[in-house]
Amino acid sequence: MTAKPARRTRTALHTSVVTLLVAASAYLTYELRKEEQVKAPAVLRVTDRAQKGAEQGGAQKWDRLKNPERSVLRGADGAVLATFTDGARTASLTGKSRTFTEPATTQTKVVTDSWVRLLPEGWRNGAEREPWFQDWFKKYYGNEEDDLFAIAFQYGDQAPPKKDAAGVQYAGDANFGPLNPKSSVGDDLRLEQSDFYDYLGTPYTFRNGTTEQPEKAKHRSLDCSGYIRTIFGYRGRFPLMPTDANGSGLSRTANGMARAKTGVDILPLKGVGPQDRPASIDVLQPGDLVFFKLDTRTKDRLDHTGMYLGNDTDGHKIFISSREEANGPTIGDKGGASRLDGNSYYAAALRSAKRL
Repeated sequence: MTAKPARRTRTALHTSVVTLLVAASAYLTYELRKEEQVKAPAVLRVTDRAQKGAEQGGAQKWDRLKNPERSVLRGADGAVLATFTDGARTASLTGKSRTFTEPATTQTKVVTDSWVRLLPEGWRNGAEREPWFQDWFKKYYGNEEDDLFAIAFQYGDQAPPKKDAAGVQYAGDANFGPLNPKSSVGDDLRLEQSDFYDYLGTPYTFRNGTTEQPEKAKHRSLDCSGYIRTIFGYRGRFPLMPTDANGSGLSRTANGMARAKTGVDILPLKGVGPQDRPASIDVLQPGDLVFFKLDTRTKDRLDHTGMYLGNDTDGHKIFISSREEANGPTIGDKGGASRLDGNSYYAAALRSAKRL
């Protein structure tokens, strides 16, 4: 009769020891995981599935990269889904592949899965956790509404007209500018200084209260900087300045844009001479503004700008800009190949690049 309580005592003791060992193991495991988490890199993992339009499923991951400082969203397979640069509003999203062509003037084709859009505010590290960005990303990732690339090609050769509800044409084949009565082919054949309000044919009041009136002779015309201001500003809603004066908006000229504090310098401007051509352009991202020194008469001023598109089907780095020789926006070779690599006319004249 006395054996049974002894067995119960030994059983109770054994149970207590096991419980203590399990508890100790759990505690040590918890502390070890805490230590591992402290040592792990600061990477935010998104556990929900990719947003609409993403082909990758499963967990997503944010990485931080340098030169320039930026946040990159990757899919479960490591593929880049989106890139956001500190201080810039320009965002590159991976989406449906598209082909951009200009068959009337060139055989060049740009096939890209980059969709370039403007964030509502400049990017900063950690913005992926903020509600404004989460709402924006949910709306635009996989969205096939016109992005900056689609807008850019709405002003090229034979582009069909688009009108707003009031009947004002806001897109369609654009000229570079009216003929210059004092010049000839190859020598300032067309006048510059045609801005977006000239193309529209309507007055425009800027944020500082300045109102600019369109010139009748410049109707449906956009010079190189006017074209960029149309894409990013009038259509993309990036703030615009009426002149090159200091401010937070996009300046009026190529030189003003390149030298302004607005945006992030991706290829910093070192000078305007041949020796100041960037040694490498690998850091360029679709949507970057590129700046050139073409004319010695403009002295220290940069005198041309365009938007980088990425690689064409031949592997060349291509940009689009409005040019006198082509009488409007082009990715063609009239007046010089639209390439940033190699030693062609525009490639040799490249001096800097910026990400708005």
